[in-house]
Amino acid sequence: MAIREIVFVPDPVLRRKAHKVVQFDQALQTLVDDMVETMRQAPGVGLAAPQVGVSQRLIVVEYGKEDTEGNEIEGTKKLYIIANPEITEASADTVSGPEGCLSVPGINGEVNRSIKVTVKGLNRAGKPVKVKAEGWLARIFQHEIDHLDGIVFTDRATRIWKLKEGEPVKDRV
Repeated sequence: MAIREIVFVPDPVLRRKAHKVVQFDQALQTLVDDMVETMRQAPGVGLAAPQVGVSQRLIVVEYGKEDTEGNEIEGTKKLYIIANPEITEASADTVSGPEGCLSVPGINGEVNRSIKVTVKGLNRAGKPVKVKAEGWLARIFQHEIDHLDGIVFTDRATRIWKLKEGEPVKDRV
């Protein structure tokens, strides 16, 4: 496993529609392992392959269950590895919330997202997976899948601001 370099806006790979994953070979397994290590080291809660310069439809997400205030409950983290993810259901109910991004350092934005989503795709072995997510986990999936379509959170933000020295960063995805 290796830490990969995270690319930043305006790198063109972040604006391209990523290619479908068709081979679940050793190269893909290495990419998955590297992406997980890179996401954790950054630190972040999600990472899309284009963010490490690879134009493939692959995301990794690691997040846990939330308490009633939306904070992650310690010891509940789960790792999701999904190739060719697609949102098959999204709630009509939405919520606006702050987002940051590993590829857009120092910037946060207010983004409106569906509260609940269902994501279908393939695991690292090429087997079908389905995830029902809500709250921050749903937000993370929507953010990462946007990366696969060349969309950066600032494209969807209703308000954008530069982080001040010492200002906490909301979960970076």
